[in-house]
Amino acid sequence: ANLDLAQLLRRRLTVTGSTLRPRSREFKQAIGANLVKHVWPLLESGAIKPVIYRSFALEQAKEAHLLMESSAHIGKIMLQVA
Repeated sequence: ANLDLAQLLRRRLTVTGSTLRPRSREFKQAIGANLVKHVWPLLESGAIKPVIYRSFALEQAKEAHLLMESSAHIGKIMLQVA
C-alpha cells in the first residue's frame, strides 16, 4: 500500500503498527504482564495521563469521526461503549 506522508504531516497523524500475530502466546502474555506491572501503576497514580480532548457516547460515533477528520483537536477522542 502507498502512504501519503504529506497527508500524515498535515493532519498530525501517527502511524502505529504491530506484528504480534506470528508471536507465541507466551510472548503476548509477557507483553500484557509488563503493561500491568510497569504502565498501569503509572496511569493509576496519575504519574502519566493520556490527553483526552473529548469523550462521545457510542451513538455519537459519526460526530466523533468528523472531529477526528477535522484535525481540530489535540489529544485523544474517546468513544464510550459502556
